Amino acid sequence: MEGSSTDLISSLLPLVALFAIFYFLIIRPQQKQAKAHKEMVGNLKKGDKIVTNGGLMVEVTKVEETYFVVKNSDGTEMKLVREFVAKLLED
Repeated sequence: MEGSSTDLISSLLPLVALFAIFYFLIIRPQQKQAKAHKEMVGNLKKGDKIVTNGGLMVEVTKVEETYFVVKNSDGTEMKLVREFVAKLLED
């Protein structure tokens, strides 16, 4: 009886170790990055320059609840859904 419980623990140990490695190398950094991106999007204000997921560099002219009104380099205004903000351009 004692030997079978030791076999069970020794067979589960590599799986637990593999999950721990997977968590710390993949899941946790991805969660931190998603949290930082959500915070960045939440802090955007009028006048900030951003890059969209499509690669456009635009300036925020108005902040709404679900979207931003942004202005292109030629002065064209358009609406951009919050989820499509890739990053904030630093001056």
